Amino acid sequence: MKPTFSQDNPEPLVPTCGTPSRDAAEGMVETREEFVERALAEYESPLVGYAYGFVHDLERARDIVQDTFIRLCQQDVAKVKDGLKTWLFTVCRNRALDVLRKESRVSPLDDDQLKRRPAEAFSPDESLEHSERIAAVMRYLDRLSENQRTVILMKFRDGLSYNEICETTGLSSGNVGFLIHAGLKRLRELLPSEFLER
Repeated sequence: MKPTFSQDNPEPLVPTCGTPSRDAAEGMVETREEFVERALAEYESPLVGYAYGFVHDLERARDIVQDTFIRLCQQDVAKVKDGLKTWLFTVCRNRALDVLRKESRVSPLDDDQLKRRPAEAFSPDESLEHSERIAAVMRYLDRLSENQRTVILMKFRDGLSYNEICETTGLSSGNVGFLIHAGLKRLRELLPSEFLER
């Protein structure tokens, strides 16, 4: 079951049907299947968006996420439970990079593609400064909610349209717009003034 999103609250709403309360859950031992189902409900949609940022193809992104959850099924629950989010996103990223590496071996750039690639726009010093600024902005992006960060990266890093973001994440266009607007507003509050002046 995928998480649902509310217009007013962009965070995923935890499905309540058949889910025990926190107090009741503490007295129960979660089975491997329940653990994987809970992880799937909470992280499937953000992971598909994350994988899509690498491969730019929805079906391949879904395959990568499926592989990620298959690997989760093979793990010792006790070892990954506390760092589940980090573990999932790391495995998803590594799997996406594996797919890209395999594809680059299969279909190397031809001469025409190489000629069409833009020349480097920055001098080495400018390139270093640009990289440092991007790294700094990414650190501030990490302070946004996961949903805000995901849609902002899909919009501005990956160049996706609102419709493509909606298709990838399952969110409505209104919710995507709200997340981007709220995320950018928060980012402007967080960024030092020298970032905003340029």
